[in-house]
Amino acid sequence: MKKNNNKIMAITIIVIFLLIVLIGILATKNIGKTSSERAYEKSTSSLNKLLKNINVENVTPVKGNVTLDKASVADELPDISKYPLSVEGNGDITIEIFSSPEKAGEGTDGWINEVAKNFNKEKYNINGKTVAVSIRSVASGTAVDYISSQKYTPTAFTPSNELWGKMIEASNVEINLENDKLVENTAGILLSKETYDKIQSKYGEVNLNSVVQATINGEITMGYTNPYSSSTGINFLVSALAYFDANDPLSDEAVKGFEAFQANVPFVSYTTLQMREAAEKGSLEAFILEYQSYQNDNSLKDYTFVPFGVAHNNPIYSIGNLTEEQFKTLDMFINYCLNTKSQSLATQYGFGSYNGYTSNVQNYSGQILLQAQDLWKEQKDLGKPTIAVFVSDVSGSMSGVPLNNLKKSLINASQYINNNNYIGLVSYSTNVFINLPIAKFDLNQRAYFNGSVQNLSASGNTCTFDAVLVALDMIQKQKEQVPDAKTMLFVLSDGNTNKGNSLEDISSIVQGLEVPIYTIGYNADIDALTKISSINEAASINADSDDVVYQLKSLFNSNL
Repeated sequence: MKKNNNKIMAITIIVIFLLIVLIGILATKNIGKTSSERAYEKSTSSLNKLLKNINVENVTPVKGNVTLDKASVADELPDISKYPLSVEGNGDITIEIFSSPEKAGEGTDGWINEVAKNFNKEKYNINGKTVAVSIRSVASGTAVDYISSQKYTPTAFTPSNELWGKMIEASNVEINLENDKLVENTAGILLSKETYDKIQSKYGEVNLNSVVQATINGEITMGYTNPYSSSTGINFLVSALAYFDANDPLSDEAVKGFEAFQANVPFVSYTTLQMREAAEKGSLEAFILEYQSYQNDNSLKDYTFVPFGVAHNNPIYSIGNLTEEQFKTLDMFINYCLNTKSQSLATQYGFGSYNGYTSNVQNYSGQILLQAQDLWKEQKDLGKPTIAVFVSDVSGSMSGVPLNNLKKSLINASQYINNNNYIGLVSYSTNVFINLPIAKFDLNQRAYFNGSVQNLSASGNTCTFDAVLVALDMIQKQKEQVPDAKTMLFVLSDGNTNKGNSLEDISSIVQGLEVPIYTIGYNADIDALTKISSINEAASINADSDDVVYQLKSLFNSNL
């Protein structure tokens, strides 16, 4: 009996000891780990649990044709009706002006719209013919594509700054500067007070040079927008290159300096909204914006505005060979923009010079500016690859035109993906399909990608978030093989999820894995897509069938 009691006691002691060891392991396993590392491990564990209940089918990839010639810009651009007139003139002589959105939008962003309406009410005439102005709001980078490709040519163009006009000149389209300043504006870097004081304390002066140097030294996190589409973005790119070599912004010295800067930039924003959201969440300590936008947004008053680059004085150009009557109408409208009433309205809407700031950036040619964009495309990731998976909705609602447009947009826009990246393809309906495992996007993988996209067919329900989980798992496994790579995911869909996991089920996993999810809604306004993109500060695009190719091209230029 005593032996039995001793045996029981020994077993009890061993069990208690093992429990203590187990508790100790559980209590100490996270010691020394950052909150990000702990969130990653928890998300990976949750991901693996949810994956067990997802039905995944592997599709045998097939090769398709690959063209090495990029589609023409004119073919990629949607019909100009995608950008409706914000003011429609109705005179015997009517001229059309492309305008940048900060003055052809709504509210305080609608200065040129208001001026055009007032002008049209005056019923001015030339030789007994009434004259009028139509305004079309088009982002400056997009406007340059329309004009340079001659897909659509307005009578005149007023971008934010003169850099865009120089690019059009370089494309051999006839363009003439009619006035270098309709209204004054300034590009700037916004810094929190703490960041501003930190830079001032170390560098003595806070300007573009000291902000760039502080970023290189890893002292602040800086963000800016895509220089292919954003006026402030192209201005910042050129100004940063000029900081390293003002005489030759494309020199080896300038490129080396820009690489050092870019190494400490967490991401380049596809849109200003994406950049703003990142700043609000604390991911960025400095970001770029125009002074007029800064003036009109009370939520930014805690930031200090630091001017940089060329002036954003909203020049206006004539395009092509105008008739005498068109030229006189344009001249009359320019003078009307410059009158006291119109300029007073501009001041009311936040336009104006910033404390007498004058630019010291040299007057570079359009060819240099275009080469700077190409340089940025090549150098923005410093040779580091991106691992990306495309997640394509092939549910029943995508049948016909929507799916055909998805295929066309993916294949055409994929030409803008650099070949050092790693790309895979997942599709989903009632189940999830791995159409193409992740591999380096060389010519062979491009052929498999094109063939896999072409073979997509539509039917069934919509398990969007199951497919996202499968794609995240693929990305994580590839990341183990290429640890220095960036990761991102692209979801293309036209409808709400009606099967499988919900957004709420996967949100914490997406956040913990820190994979940005860019979403493209086809003819849709899907709240869930916007929400999942916002988790890790990615962009959400609502593209219709006419402009999705151009939208994806811009997105890939920015990220891949």
